[in-house]
Amino acid sequence: MRQTKTMTGAQAIVECMKMEGIADVFCVPGESYLPLLDALHDEASIRLISARHESGAAFMAEAYAKSRLKPGVVMATRGVGAANLSIGVHTAYQDSTPMVVFLGQVHSNFRGREGFQEVDLDRYFGHIAKWTVEVKDADRMPELVQRAFRMAQTGRPGPVVVSLPEDVLPSEAAMTFGPPTIKPKPAPSQEEIDRVKELVLKAEKPLIIAGGGVKSAQAEDALVTFAESYHLPVIAAFRRHDVFPNDHPLYAGHLGLGTNPNILETVEEADLIIALGTRLSEVTTQDYKIITPDKQLIHIDISYDTIGKVYSPDIGIAADVKEALKGFSEMEIQPRWTGWADKRHKEYERVSHIDISHNDVINKHIMAMLNNTLPEDALLTNDAGNFAGWLHAYYTFTKKHTYVGPTSGAMGYGMPAALGAKLAFPKKPVVALSGDGGFMMTVQELETAVRHHIPVICVVFNNQMYGTIRMHQEIHYPEKVIGTDLGNVSFADLAASVGADGHTADTPGEFAQVLETAMKTERPTVIEVFTNKEQISVSSTITQIRNRVQE
Repeated sequence: MRQTKTMTGAQAIVECMKMEGIADVFCVPGESYLPLLDALHDEASIRLISARHESGAAFMAEAYAKSRLKPGVVMATRGVGAANLSIGVHTAYQDSTPMVVFLGQVHSNFRGREGFQEVDLDRYFGHIAKWTVEVKDADRMPELVQRAFRMAQTGRPGPVVVSLPEDVLPSEAAMTFGPPTIKPKPAPSQEEIDRVKELVLKAEKPLIIAGGGVKSAQAEDALVTFAESYHLPVIAAFRRHDVFPNDHPLYAGHLGLGTNPNILETVEEADLIIALGTRLSEVTTQDYKIITPDKQLIHIDISYDTIGKVYSPDIGIAADVKEALKGFSEMEIQPRWTGWADKRHKEYERVSHIDISHNDVINKHIMAMLNNTLPEDALLTNDAGNFAGWLHAYYTFTKKHTYVGPTSGAMGYGMPAALGAKLAFPKKPVVALSGDGGFMMTVQELETAVRHHIPVICVVFNNQMYGTIRMHQEIHYPEKVIGTDLGNVSFADLAASVGADGHTADTPGEFAQVLETAMKTERPTVIEVFTNKEQISVSSTITQIRNRVQE
């Protein structure tokens, strides 16, 4: 039933938030949307998290949305604030994360005159947002804001940007509200199910690649049931580690950066790929090379636009993944590939098993400690950087909702993302992993964690360089190092300066002690780990890279 109420444009936005069940909103305050801040002040059911920088606020909202499976909401002022948070919008776009962005805009009378901080926000975000709109009439606020929430959540989820001229927000009007968003859950037809069955029956080595659409549909348990029913091996798309239990006998690994060749061999051997809720991105497909023309492809995704965007499928089905898996549960198929599936899991176990010796780098020791120390439901976030290779290779995710990472590869993501994830799951231990380069990009949000009492543990691998770029320099221009060395920063002291706990760790034993302390204190904590520049990645040292180039 539709409701009509007289209120301001700003109050109408808050009413829409309440109808969508929004409990937390992230921002950097700005004068261009003060009426909206005032309306939130008067709404006790919504908590406002004020960040130090718009990029941090956007990363928090994006990770919150990934974790809670509800739209992340972030607000900023016109051009300058909007530009700062655009990295979070791009992350939400590439990661298919539902997010609604409210941006203050200059007064309607000043538009087109290059007013103070004026940017045409529709055009600015048009390429990296799912939809952009400027609200020019106060009485249309409910219509357009509710559409924004609907667009963000339905089909392939993504970010929506709402531009708010400052004169529209305080204007009063009769506001008519429709019902809150109900996400459609399309299911495959019987004809489509029969075609899938026919293709699977012909396969010798079928393989599931599971992506973020499985998580969005809350289909993790359905995926386990489906895989077990037909003894199908499952491999996780890039940075969707927790989509399937890594200790399950049908798990075959993760498709990411620097993936072990033995895991890639699983995809190379497969003759049928069942792609579930994945856009088959550049990283997942190893530069679009690993799904070759000799393989048949069943692609299931909520979005028509995603199917066939990269590879033309033999069968393309636009459906909610959970509904699709339900539909496939009645297929009568006798697996002929059980031996192959078991072999591929054993190969994953072999290359991901951590055999620790005193000669191993501290990064590897830390992964072993995190595996052995953290509870199964602990949630890990990570920044972009080579340090993450150890996480991807050795950490075992056994429960759903235990990982949040940027498939966009955005630096500065890890720590703000941990704040968003912790607010979504306040009872879970949340650990952020970052390199010194990425951590420094959003380090100011440590103060946000202290001020809002968000107890996250931040592990910073400090090798005083932009390691990933240095690695590529050595591959393409060996020994010609430029621009990648960084200065000395004491992250432990920096943490203490904003009221967080700061620790350093030179050895695995020291790390074990400070991790135990951090888990007991329930305070924002930074553990700075000093790492060797020479061991630049999981598989190579700088010397080894240079020697390979010279051969």
